[in-house]
Amino acid sequence: MMSSSQTGYFVPQPSKWPLVGAVALFFIGLGAAFAVNQHSLGYWSIAVGAAILLYMLFGWFGDVIGESEGGRYGANVDLSFRWGMGWFIFSEVMFFGAFFGALFYLRAVSVPELGDMIHKMLWPDFNPVWPTAVAPNGTEPYSAMGPIGLPLINTILLLTSGLTLTVAHWGLVNNNRGQLKLFLLLTVALGFTFLGLQAYEYHHGWTEMNLTLASGVYGATFYLMTGFHGLHVMIGAIMLTVVLLRSVKGHFKPDHHFAFEAAAWYWHFVDVVWLILFVFVYWL
Repeated sequence: MMSSSQTGYFVPQPSKWPLVGAVALFFIGLGAAFAVNQHSLGYWSIAVGAAILLYMLFGWFGDVIGESEGGRYGANVDLSFRWGMGWFIFSEVMFFGAFFGALFYLRAVSVPELGDMIHKMLWPDFNPVWPTAVAPNGTEPYSAMGPIGLPLINTILLLTSGLTLTVAHWGLVNNNRGQLKLFLLLTVALGFTFLGLQAYEYHHGWTEMNLTLASGVYGATFYLMTGFHGLHVMIGAIMLTVVLLRSVKGHFKPDHHFAFEAAAWYWHFVDVVWLILFVFVYWL
């Protein structure tokens, strides 16, 4: 939301940060190439690239925050921010849509097809039942992750975090700074609690249920989909932490707080994706 009287479009001065980011990605990419080839230099290169990337993020976002708080962004800039964030979330929808499409193909087409009479000649021990299908290469037996327990608790945590974030937004719109900061803090705490419980779930699945990336296509899709979602939760929790720190410093106004709204949009998107994951990965 925006109340600035500016009618022009703010264009920042040339910045060093894109170049710094390119250098960081170079070191990370180089390190990854060395690491997969078991060269010890790879991990050092990744660490250097990560440090440079953090420096870029703090510097670049610091500049943007300074421009925003300095009143440089008018209604036209605010509108472009909204379009940009909208298209970014749309790209994330397509990203997860590809994963769900692959999951549907595996469950509805690939696994049943491998169990028909022709393929049984190749893999007679293959059991085409999801999610207990054993891979044709003789993967050790494993247990599927059920919906009751930690997955259900995490679902409740994320749904609650969406509610607390909405209450925090109401506090900002109504200029109730105490409500804003309290419920933002609760949202951040719920997000990091989710991540901690998911890490415990992974450890339990890997060590006690023999559910690994090698556990057939079920294990691979389980960790791929829930892991990428966990990465998005971590990014969203970091975004909300920055918003919380800015709120403590007195940033944002009832009619000028797009950074808060962008983080909120992202967090609600993460909530919706988790609900779909919970149904199709854990429940069905």
